[in-house]
Amino acid sequence: MNSGAKLSVQVMGRSPRWPAAGVGMTDKVDGAVRGPMAYSVARSAIEKLEAAKVWPTALNYELWLHLAADPDGELSKEIERLLKSGAALTDEVCASLAATFLASGRLNEQINDTGDALTRELVSVSGAVRSAGAAARSFGQTLEAAGRELGQPQDGDSGLRAVVDNLSTATRAVQTEHRSLDSRLAESVREVARLKEDLDEVRKDACTDALTNLANRRAFDVELRRLCTGASDEPRDRVIALALLDVDNFKRFNDTWGHQTGDQVLRFVASVIGRLAPPPRFPARYGGEEFTILFLGESTRQIESALTQVRREVSARMLRRRSTNEELGSLTVSAGFAERLPGESADSLMARADAALYLSKRGGRDRTTRSDGLAAAG
Repeated sequence: MNSGAKLSVQVMGRSPRWPAAGVGMTDKVDGAVRGPMAYSVARSAIEKLEAAKVWPTALNYELWLHLAADPDGELSKEIERLLKSGAALTDEVCASLAATFLASGRLNEQINDTGDALTRELVSVSGAVRSAGAAARSFGQTLEAAGRELGQPQDGDSGLRAVVDNLSTATRAVQTEHRSLDSRLAESVREVARLKEDLDEVRKDACTDALTNLANRRAFDVELRRLCTGASDEPRDRVIALALLDVDNFKRFNDTWGHQTGDQVLRFVASVIGRLAPPPRFPARYGGEEFTILFLGESTRQIESALTQVRREVSARMLRRRSTNEELGSLTVSAGFAERLPGESADSLMARADAALYLSKRGGRDRTTRSDGLAAAG
């Protein structure tokens, strides 16, 4: 990568892709805002928002309601962690928190809506099939009656003509019903295909970070636990490794250039990680300026090489604001990784990777460290 390469960072507003708040609220929080302490909890949430210098949008207010009403909850702990780390709680970060911790209610609602539509479609098809079946039974009865009449003496041509007319009429009715059924079934096939696409889109949105388009923390947690519990199809002896990457001094960059520019930089870093970690590698945004990559079946040297390539490509770019052509400087990334031990839990693997990242930070940043504390690629 040419060290003189430039990155244009366009500053623009960006609204989080998220519906109105209120559906993903936990029972504990919902009970708090409907009980005797409701107004006290609401005031506390507003005060905490103001103290954190976060805009009281509907989504942010819902997040901080959890902080006020359920301080021991996972969402509250993550908000407190971000506040203590000095991370910028931008709209995108808050949208990511909602996607990770509040999405279940919204996701279930979307899936239920699509499921209801699919049920209505199947009921409609079932009705069309029943109607066609009734027409076929009627046709069968007409044929039986015609057979009985033909087996009896007829009064000349008029009797035979009446039987033939009845058969012709019944045949046309069945043909019309079958054409209607064919058309309805074809329409239903198209509708079911559309509903499937809707479900796929809902599933994708629930697993994607709104800012970076990488997998979000929820998707990462699911994948890590799937691999560590043996629920995947991966061979048991295939090496699983987890890397954590963190943008160095990102808070200072945000404080200097603003959160919107910081979001643009996070997109850039994510694009580098995503491009250099194609399947079967699994890249994700863990939260704030932290990213993760899961490696499957790769050697220590391959992992070190991939992480070094990410660091070098990020640091080689001179960032420049497009609107003013103002130089923003360059950034570096620190990384730490751990290779899973036999039978090791997901939490233990994460803790070792996090400890390795801490060693990279403490050792001067812009480096990769293995979980045993030995510096890898420099």
